Amino acid sequence: MPYEVKGVVALSKGAPVTIETVIVPDPGPGEAVVDVQACGVCHTDLHYREGGINDEFPFLLGHEAAGVVSAVGEGVTNVAVGDYVVLNWRAVCGECRACAAGKPWYCFNTHNAAQKMTLADGTELSPALGIGAFVEKTLVHSGQCTKVDPAAPPTAAGLLGCGVMAGVGAAINTGGVTRGNSVAVFGCGGVGDAAIAGSKLAGATTIIAVDIDDRKLEWARGMGATHTVNSKETDPVEAIKGLTGGFGVDVAIDAVGHPAVYEQAFYSRDLAGTVVLVGVPNPTMEVTLPMIEVFGRGGALKSSWYGDCLPSRDFPMLIDLYLQGRFDLDAFVSETIPLDAVEQAFQKMHDGEVLRSVVVFDK
Repeated sequence: MPYEVKGVVALSKGAPVTIETVIVPDPGPGEAVVDVQACGVCHTDLHYREGGINDEFPFLLGHEAAGVVSAVGEGVTNVAVGDYVVLNWRAVCGECRACAAGKPWYCFNTHNAAQKMTLADGTELSPALGIGAFVEKTLVHSGQCTKVDPAAPPTAAGLLGCGVMAGVGAAINTGGVTRGNSVAVFGCGGVGDAAIAGSKLAGATTIIAVDIDDRKLEWARGMGATHTVNSKETDPVEAIKGLTGGFGVDVAIDAVGHPAVYEQAFYSRDLAGTVVLVGVPNPTMEVTLPMIEVFGRGGALKSSWYGDCLPSRDFPMLIDLYLQGRFDLDAFVSETIPLDAVEQAFQKMHDGEVLRSVVVFDK
């Protein structure tokens, strides 16, 4: 029979979120119900609340989550009841042209649950990124469940579901950062700091953090930045060149998603270097670059969507590195909060007071 649980819902554009009764159906074919144990508060959830993704209100927010599978539908073989999982929004189809080309991390037809969760009056909810995890139980496609080692606490493991994976993947998967490289990361929030941590993990020897907030730059040092640049006080392009023998970095990562920042990243890279855009711009933004510079500098201009990750490959690997003490996921957790503190967490995130607030469900 359906489950009646409490969840965080954005009922209309820009309105404060509210705690609502959510009806979660029994899982159908290919679906799973997950008891959520922890879920990070991500900028994407705020974008949904502000109508920056689409206008399919009401939204059931939350997507950076870990928990335990409590029920599965017909035909589910990849997970079973009792499995500890991190939820992902790239449940690859295995059939689209990207999957057929052997590049499932670009899957163009990812799976979501076929059934809808609803409010108590029957109003259908749009789950954030097809997950909706600011809720005691959520319904997802079984492919959105990635099994990981249960020794990792859900407060840490759940962060792989979006922001941390986006940043780490931007450095390693998209940017191809490797040992001995120089890297500049613009924007030192959760995604940018994850790109810094990923660059360190990959063996980069010069990692330059760029931000306008000295507090965030200090956080970046803790994640592995070897140098910091306050771009409100210093020209970041000149500073980066000064730290790299006048050449620029091998990989420049824009974790902000703003035209001015992207231009700084473009000019701060070495010849044949790579620019990676992982920060999400708004639809009105445009960037203008001289074509002769695009041609003459060579290299690559790339976008990184979800860190070009393959959850079944990357999540267990990063959890193993965490348990070995080589990748500090706990450092991203600024605070743990109850479900009814999400609105306040949005404000703290907006004000730059936290890397991640994490909702913890008291079981």
